Amino acid sequence: MSDTYIPLSVPNLKGKELDYVTEAVKTEWVSTGGPYIKDFENEIADYVHVPAAAACQSGTAGLHLAMLALGISAGEEVIVPTLTFIAAVNPVRYAGAEPVFMDCDDSLTMDPDKLAAFCREECDYKDGVLTNKTSGRRIRAVVVVHIFGNMADMERIMEVAGQYHLKVVEDATEALGTCYLAGEYAGRYAGTIGDVGVYSFNGNKIITTGGGGMIVSRDRDLVERCRFLSTQAKKDVVYFVHEEIGYNYRMTNLQAALGLAQMEQLEGFIRTKTENYEEYQRLGLNLLPFRDGIRSNHWFYSFLSKDRDGLIKHLDACRIQSRPVWQLIHTLKPYQNAQAYKIEKALWYYGRIVNLPCSSNLTKEDVTRVAEKVLQFEKTCG
Repeated sequence: MSDTYIPLSVPNLKGKELDYVTEAVKTEWVSTGGPYIKDFENEIADYVHVPAAAACQSGTAGLHLAMLALGISAGEEVIVPTLTFIAAVNPVRYAGAEPVFMDCDDSLTMDPDKLAAFCREECDYKDGVLTNKTSGRRIRAVVVVHIFGNMADMERIMEVAGQYHLKVVEDATEALGTCYLAGEYAGRYAGTIGDVGVYSFNGNKIITTGGGGMIVSRDRDLVERCRFLSTQAKKDVVYFVHEEIGYNYRMTNLQAALGLAQMEQLEGFIRTKTENYEEYQRLGLNLLPFRDGIRSNHWFYSFLSKDRDGLIKHLDACRIQSRPVWQLIHTLKPYQNAQAYKIEKALWYYGRIVNLPCSSNLTKEDVTRVAEKVLQFEKTCG
């Protein structure tokens, strides 16, 4: 069997990407103006069934804009997961607010039971305001991250948020295409259930624009507010009137051209990733499951190893890239003084998860080789 290097997650650019980008270059619309941007926004909005979408520079920029558009500010708090990429949490600090870290459940997403317990037992709720007893600060929002293409328990989370008048930001940067098939939100896509959702098109995501993000909401005014802030809050485009601080967060036409070509292939990518996930399982790898009642995009595949670091080193020696889950955010230096509520399950998963190759251009031969090398190592661990 070939010993060609197998990367963890790389782009699949086999559609009309070059055609569309070439057209953008030929027409000289290469910056933050140009028709592909609006076309890409409309394509995403239509796909996830929302009235509007705003393209931006990155998923992180989108989360920052979401915080600002929701009015989250200094002296307030936002409940966030600890098991996530740090980009889901940093925008809380960008807005001047403080994070409170929450544990995960077995889906790796935020534990709704602990969220409810924290609000009920560790906070005071009066006149529509939730106040943290420990810090004395008002809690304004919850950031929910749909980890690895899974879907958080949005029915429970939205119930808790509604009970305590909390805004909900969905970090759906890993979950474009994931949707509910059953329950209260049947037919609703990740990113469209809370107040605002954000997608990422980084190079390792299920579709890519090289870098870039998209903000979506069922509230058109909220999307337009984000779009306004992303273009330097320009009130008058002719006379350059700016009445508040804005940001240079707009996506370029070149990126949007890539995005349109990628969207044409998204459902095919999801089918392939689902098939490869099922093939790993058939070959004997017991990968972490996705939530019942959803159609996941199967972005990442997580394996629980008896020796996480040993397996990563073994696969590296076999020219196969793998990665542990992110270091828990509440343990990182910038956030070690932040409040963390009963973090238990996230610690358990952190020490065991190894993410395996999952690109949409992964071949069956690649899947077989990865599975054989993983099983070979795990057998030696007893």
